[in-house]
Amino acid sequence: MAIPINIEELLRQQVIESARIEYKADWNPEPVLHSITAFANDFDNLGGGYIVIGVEEQNGYPRFPVKGLDKNILDAIQKDLLNKCNFIEPRYIPVIEPAQIDGRDIFVLWIPGGGDRPYKCPVKIYTEKGAKKSEKAYYIRKGSNTIRANTLEERELTGLARNIPFDDRINPHAQIADMRSSLLSEYLHAVDSELYEGSLSRTVEDVARDMRLIGGPPEARKPINVGLMFFNERPDNFFPYSRIEVVDKPDPTGIGMRERIFTGPLDRQLRDALSYIKNYVIAEYVTKVPDQAEAIRVYNWPYRAVEEALSNAVYHRSYQIHEPITVTVTPERMEILSLPGPDRSITDSDLEKRVLVSSRYRNRRIGDFLKELKMVEGRNTGIPLIVNEMKNNGSALPVFKTDEDRSYFRVILPVHPVFLEKNKDDAKKLKVGKRSRRRNREELKKLVLKALKRKGNLSMNELATELGYKSLNDTLRAVVKEMIEVGEVTYLYPDKPNSRNQKICLMK
Repeated sequence: MAIPINIEELLRQQVIESARIEYKADWNPEPVLHSITAFANDFDNLGGGYIVIGVEEQNGYPRFPVKGLDKNILDAIQKDLLNKCNFIEPRYIPVIEPAQIDGRDIFVLWIPGGGDRPYKCPVKIYTEKGAKKSEKAYYIRKGSNTIRANTLEERELTGLARNIPFDDRINPHAQIADMRSSLLSEYLHAVDSELYEGSLSRTVEDVARDMRLIGGPPEARKPINVGLMFFNERPDNFFPYSRIEVVDKPDPTGIGMRERIFTGPLDRQLRDALSYIKNYVIAEYVTKVPDQAEAIRVYNWPYRAVEEALSNAVYHRSYQIHEPITVTVTPERMEILSLPGPDRSITDSDLEKRVLVSSRYRNRRIGDFLKELKMVEGRNTGIPLIVNEMKNNGSALPVFKTDEDRSYFRVILPVHPVFLEKNKDDAKKLKVGKRSRRRNREELKKLVLKALKRKGNLSMNELATELGYKSLNDTLRAVVKEMIEVGEVTYLYPDKPNSRNQKICLMK
């Protein structure tokens, strides 16, 4: 059984934080069992973790080339691992995938947070016949270490048993068929998972089971909430108002106000909203400095700060509260509002100092999917990135607000001061997204080629969205038709030009 992420990227910690990966040079049942139990307990709601057997560790990173395991004992290790997992109470079996790295054999264990926590396992594993039975204990992760839980932590762990994160709960009102096979395959292709090829011919239930997106007894399997959030075309049918609304208010009276609503799978609505903001909201101010080759460029809001703030809102909002994420743009600021606010481990003082370190995450599976798609940063790194991007742009620092009840979380990004100036000469230098002038055909052709190189095959509607248009227009149609005629791009299925699923792709 394959795991739904790329193993090379996992080893190089490109999508998963180091605290969620443990390396073992050889098969040693006792510490491996302790770590499986700790990841399954998922004390901080991070989504469990991974154990890689056959890879040596140095300062928290794998050593390359990998050490590997002896081919002659691979079957014996796998059998012994499955037998030892029977010692975990309640029983827990991780996903085990054999893999080859640098031509050498390794095992990768995927241990998602378990639905029956708390789990405990033997402190010592005795192999001799007639040996005494070991006491069993609860294990948890602290940073990148597996430790035995103390009395206070055991009590807290028991309390977590009644609090499965909402995104990881079974949805009794949905069916497995509500998840779309095409969306599952697109995701697996995007993350370069070995599950991708099989997903093209297997049933939705089989693929979803391998991705841990279904639960319940065999006779009544149901999808997990996160499966509907990412792999259903309209998750707002199950979680009302799970969408992003972008409101541009150039005037406090509301004159000229524009509103866009982005729905669909969480990753798609996030991409679409960010694409719209990048093309229609982000503005650049260019100042030419005498005797200097490089011009000074600043932005009303640095895109990476906006990207991280909005991604964090999608990650950390509650999908049990039926209110959308709203992005409000005025001449003075951009505000991103999501509900509810941060947990009480983050104090008012932390908010003022812009130091937001969460002890436990609200959505463990949403975070995993967004990280694997490279749409959010690692744990507790998003706020520092926003602060640094604002500083580097010469903007005022962001402001983070909530109320005493922690009922909302508002991120305020002040506009760069130069954009508040009324000087007409300065206004001429403004280049507001792509709104300052219409794109000519040559520019549009270049943008089409860039979009296809970046995103792969796209339908005409997807291409229009990627280029920041509200809808497909005649100009874009004409440009693409001309590019097809001269051989710059082609239809994915040239013999079926009018197919509903037709996409545009680059010429090979």
